[in-house]
Amino acid sequence: MPRPLPPDQDPAPWLHAALPVLEGHARSCRDEAGPVVRLDAVEEVAASLGLDGLLLGGEMGPAECASFLRSWLGRCTRLHDPRYLGHQVAVPRWPAPLADLVHAVTNNGMAVYEMGPPAVAAELAVLRWMLSFLGWEEEGGGVLTHGGSLANLTALLAARAHAAPEAWTEGLPGDLVLLAPESCHYSVARAAGILGLGQRRLRRLPCDALGRLTPEGLEGDLHRAREEGLRPMAVVANACATATGLHDPLEETAALCREAGVWFHVDAAHGASALLSPRLRERLRGIEAADSLVWDAHKMLGVSTLCAAVLVRRDEDLPRAFQQQADYLREEQDRGPGPDLILRAVECTKAALGLKVLLNLAAHGTAGLAETVEILYGLARDLHRRIQARPAFETPFEPESNIVLFRWTGGPGDLDRMQRRLRRALMEEGGFYLSGASFQGRRWLRATVMNPATTGEHFERLLDRVEALASAMLDETRRTGIG
Repeated sequence: MPRPLPPDQDPAPWLHAALPVLEGHARSCRDEAGPVVRLDAVEEVAASLGLDGLLLGGEMGPAECASFLRSWLGRCTRLHDPRYLGHQVAVPRWPAPLADLVHAVTNNGMAVYEMGPPAVAAELAVLRWMLSFLGWEEEGGGVLTHGGSLANLTALLAARAHAAPEAWTEGLPGDLVLLAPESCHYSVARAAGILGLGQRRLRRLPCDALGRLTPEGLEGDLHRAREEGLRPMAVVANACATATGLHDPLEETAALCREAGVWFHVDAAHGASALLSPRLRERLRGIEAADSLVWDAHKMLGVSTLCAAVLVRRDEDLPRAFQQQADYLREEQDRGPGPDLILRAVECTKAALGLKVLLNLAAHGTAGLAETVEILYGLARDLHRRIQARPAFETPFEPESNIVLFRWTGGPGDLDRMQRRLRRALMEEGGFYLSGASFQGRRWLRATVMNPATTGEHFERLLDRVEALASAMLDETRRTGIG
């Protein structure tokens, strides 16, 4: 007869204790039954959770674990709360979060096929689905990675291999440069450092007043690079920019890169999900002419972090970025029944990332995910209209995605400092969660509409609260002379 499992290896008591706590947390967020964010000092958080005692170990059982999870969840930032308007992180849609549990239980790190055949099959299926929206399903390829920063690095490694195949063994040539607008995500500059280019060989492209690269500026920079004896390794464009949600002109940029024979990479981590919508995909016109792009499923496709795709127009370009073998993982001649994704990814051990997207598609379909993107973009336009209707606010542009910049301008004094004070006050109250951004030399409040449960009524409450806080701050400044 089989031996019974030791208590600490029997999953049933732990799952039965934990799952109701998680369900209650999700319901509480939906009902706005607590602060959307709590920002106590880290020492206070550690003490309240009893972390030092837990590190000593040995005393936790299922009941104690459930109690700890309730304390933990009580201090989490609550993305399922419709008042969350902070950063570009998805409100996970069921059943995608179950994929993380499945992976944690099975622990199939699947960079080599034999370690996770279903996970590899799911990833390839999800990649084919993504490639189909670009018309790349026949010749293109890709890989899923743990986040957009790693995805950008992977794509630029492919660009480096295309421009300088010898770089893997001989080191980086001294004449390569990378061209990108100032508005690109910080991970592009970080990748330049990791790749060995250095920040001096990251050239910032000329942009218009809204921070979008200009075709004429790009054309001029490509010409100047050639005159200086330099080779552009790649041109990077945004779809959309992280801070503003605005899109670079992809079609014109692609044409210039094609004429110059330069790799064209699109950071579409946030905006690529608009490809799902026949109504919104026009904003990405020209993206199909890129050589590579990144697409984060953990932003607009409703899956938990992390899950980002690197997609290339020519499948062979991705494995060329990694010219290395590890015989303890795979034999060079051993093709086996399935592909080893380690040949196209930085990671050796990879989570079953495709399962998250697969389960979301199975539950909601492409049309359902497209509808969510349309709802979030529409909510951003609604917020923009409500801001414009209030004389005490200004907004610099009509949103092109689900990101809205705005600022309170209803009084005297240092308005940049006022935006910071207002955001900090909102966070301390915990009633709403906004991020902030610098744009056109000024400071703005930044709302990223990620939750389809958010409504116009939430926007009105938010704007009312900002005005009330600003009024209270002005009164305090008049009374004390300190502002």
